Amino acid sequence: MEIINNSNYYVKGQNEWMIKTFFRMFLGLIVTALAAFYTYKTGLYLEVSYGFLAIIEIGLVLMFSFLFKKMSPTVVTILFYVYALINGITMGTIFAVFNMNTIFYAFITAALLFGGLALYGYTTNKDMTNFSTIFTVALIIGLIVSIINLFIGSSTINIILDWIMLLVFCGLTAHDMNTIKYMQNYVDCDNEKLYVYCAMDLYLDFINIFIRLLSIFGRRERN
Repeated sequence: MEIINNSNYYVKGQNEWMIKTFFRMFLGLIVTALAAFYTYKTGLYLEVSYGFLAIIEIGLVLMFSFLFKKMSPTVVTILFYVYALINGITMGTIFAVFNMNTIFYAFITAALLFGGLALYGYTTNKDMTNFSTIFTVALIIGLIVSIINLFIGSSTINIILDWIMLLVFCGLTAHDMNTIKYMQNYVDCDNEKLYVYCAMDLYLDFINIFIRLLSIFGRRERN
């Protein structure tokens, strides 16, 4: 009986862990969606400096990654939602480039794809930590090629990159979910900070899947 009680306690704790993580992720997505729509409706997307915003986003991600353990839960939470807000401002242009049907279908497809991959990562018994290096290398290569292509301007390279990065973030979704599943028991850190950290990982996975799907399948439906 003691074993059963411990098992039930573990499952309950794990479920609570996931609920709190996904709740924060969804709040981040809502902040991004509202900021993006407001930026478009007010015409702010025509005035903002996207290069400057990109630098801020990179800075926030670096702070989040390297100073995470030193920061308080409040600061970590603020950084996450500030990032979601700025990311929403940069995404305001999608409403000017794609029609609403395209955005809607891309979002639904991203949600279904993300959900399926997250479920797989959560339920699988496979150890996915070995894939971490592969995904990291692929992301770095993709970033370097993206920067190079800013000067080349090749649409073919863009298409190839979109597909590759879509696959990478699909893999990362399953990997991150698999890692988050066990993080509660093996990471010595304030739980509130871990909720936000995990939410940030899943938020980035979803956003990138959505953007890549929109870029790949939404080109022909531009206004």
